[in-house]
Amino acid sequence: MTVATRIWAVHLAVLALLLAGGFLLPAYHQTNVAKVMVLATYAMGYNIAFGYTGLLSLGHALFFGAGLYGAGMLVQHAGVGAGPAALAGIVAGGLAAAVVGLLALRTQGVAFMIVTLMFAQAGYLTILYNTAWTRGDEGIVIAREARVLMGFDLSADLPRYFVGLGLFAAGLVLKLWLVRSPTGRVMVALRENEERSRMLGYDPYARKLAALVISGLYAGAAGAAYGLLFGYVGASLASTQYSILPLLWVLLGGAGTVLGPLVGALLMFYLIDYSSAFTTASLLVVGAALVLLVLFAPKGILGTLRDRWLKWLP
Repeated sequence: MTVATRIWAVHLAVLALLLAGGFLLPAYHQTNVAKVMVLATYAMGYNIAFGYTGLLSLGHALFFGAGLYGAGMLVQHAGVGAGPAALAGIVAGGLAAAVVGLLALRTQGVAFMIVTLMFAQAGYLTILYNTAWTRGDEGIVIAREARVLMGFDLSADLPRYFVGLGLFAAGLVLKLWLVRSPTGRVMVALRENEERSRMLGYDPYARKLAALVISGLYAGAAGAAYGLLFGYVGASLASTQYSILPLLWVLLGGAGTVLGPLVGALLMFYLIDYSSAFTTASLLVVGAALVLLVLFAPKGILGTLRDRWLKWLP
């Protein structure tokens, strides 16, 4: 079996397992896994910027929020259908990333991280205080009748699950193609040695901007899907927490791995879910898991597996 065949077989097997979950999981876990798949799509986009290109951003909540409110406000205030609203959310995420990238990429390292954080905080405060449109911290509850896509009721468990799966599958296949393409190789080269990439004739600024915009499109798609599938658009979902969470999911699953964001998001979601049944300090459990990870698997779960046994894993 060739390496390419092995890679596609593993990723398609994961998608087949998730497809089976739609029929086998009880309603509670259907909703949870649907949410995880949407958030994993968001983390996949973050991984393109951070794991593959080396851009440590704390501004992705702005891109996620742009998709969330880009879709939610159109549905709420303009009566737009779920399909066009979702497309608008994707575009909003990409445009937000492009605007931030044009300015923030003039800096590097810690300065880039701080500038992106400032943009995200400005976006959060804009949402928080423009209550006439966004309803601030209270948020927007999208009516059930507005959450219909091609005749499917997105508020029902099974359609919501399969739309979440469709989004994740599309994101996974596109990402797998991207990171194995020449463009993906250049992204990794920039992460490893930017000056050498420049000497080879590549424009780091343009390449990083492209990676950030692609990352923003993923975040916008996930934000729009979250609002439409779960019926809520709120300022808390555009707060700094939602810039840090995808970073944690990527680190937990393995930065620079295609399936790492799914593994990280799934593990962290259920760590919080199950530990909250025993203690109110569920985040302490997550913190302990992250400490153990840093000590024993600093490259994340899949990153460590790749280093030790699965050298071919993308």
